[in-house]
Amino acid sequence: HVQLVESGGGSVQPGESLRLSCTSSGLPGSRYCMGWFRQAPGKEREGVAHVDGYYNTRYAESVKGRFTIFKDRATLSLQMNSLKPEDTAKYYCAAGETRWLPCDYKSWGQGTQVTVS
Repeated sequence: HVQLVESGGGSVQPGESLRLSCTSSGLPGSRYCMGWFRQAPGKEREGVAHVDGYYNTRYAESVKGRFTIFKDRATLSLQMNSLKPEDTAKYYCAAGETRWLPCDYKSWGQGTQVTVS
């Protein structure tokens, strides 16, 4: 049974930084894909950053150059710099079983709120 638990959300002002973490358990092996998604009120969930089993990464255009995804064994992190009000959303950690991107996301965390205002 896969469990993903996010932490690190909060309220910040525009231009500030936050680092989100996701602790995983029950994932098979080590070379699996993971990623971060976000959903703002009234909007669809969107993929923010993805990393595969070989540490290749992919980012949404809206966060390129500002967000960095890190994967270290059972922990996934998202360093968010130069935050903007439009980054306000609930952020979710997700994991799949494929080694390469695109990831076949199968497991999801409960989310952590990020508010920029």
